Amino acid sequence: MKYLHTMVRVENLDVSLKFYCDLLGLKQVDRRDYEKGKFSLVFLGAPEDAESIETSEGRPAPLLELTHNWEPEKYSGGRNFGHLAFEVDNIYEICEKIQNAGVVINRPPKNGSMAFIKSPDGISIELLQKGESLPPQEPWISMGNTGEW
Repeated sequence: MKYLHTMVRVENLDVSLKFYCDLLGLKQVDRRDYEKGKFSLVFLGAPEDAESIETSEGRPAPLLELTHNWEPEKYSGGRNFGHLAFEVDNIYEICEKIQNAGVVINRPPKNGSMAFIKSPDGISIELLQKGESLPPQEPWISMGNTGEW
């Protein structure tokens, strides 16, 4: 058995791609548009994984599949889904970038190792510091938790 991907439905593909690719740094590795079924599938990989996907047969790493149904539809239940988790090189830098783009940091990285945010579609995303935790620093230490994650 091989883990292939996690699928999340998104309301606005452009907004979601900006969030996952521009802010989080994921790379688009495949896209399939199905005119007859009126939906698109976009597969994203972490940068390190995307390089190996592009240079080898098959998909050696798990992917995030964004499913966009072309007919307007509201989705709920992001909290029931659980969360996606991504390892990051510097949790403070990515949280600052995300916050500067107007995204709420629901659970700040107070201890230098973990934070939670939400995607434009309400999917909870955990960011984990690669390797050892970074030393605690402001403004993260003083920030309170916001909402649910």
